[in-house]
Amino acid sequence: MDRHEIPTHLNVEDKAFAGLTMRQLMTAAVGLGLAYGVASEPPLPMAIRLAAAGVVLLLVALLALWRPAGRALEDWAFVLLRYWAVPRVAVWRPRRVEIDETVAAPAYQVVVPEPAWALNSTLTREETYATQG
Repeated sequence: MDRHEIPTHLNVEDKAFAGLTMRQLMTAAVGLGLAYGVASEPPLPMAIRLAAAGVVLLLVALLALWRPAGRALEDWAFVLLRYWAVPRVAVWRPRRVEIDETVAAPAYQVVVPEPAWALNSTLTREETYATQG
């Protein structure tokens, strides 16, 4: 009898490296790049640049590693933005539809095109029926 493994961890992100997911690794890589840019580019004293780089690293570590209620901080940011965007009060009113009875109902005309083989024929319909029967 064949044995089949049943997956039991379907709702878990795959770990890529050192127990981190790909999302966490990419966030850390971007954060390290930003911290390097903050530490090396601005024309400020070294102490200020290192402090700014440390703040960036702290924020990136917080963003990549902290998962309140099992969700990433990006998910919570989208929830917050949606909360701010959606109105808080919903008012229901029946819509009044004004019916203008002076306007006549639209008239429709059914148009059926002639087949292409009928257009190429030199005989009219009556002549075709007369030759067939």
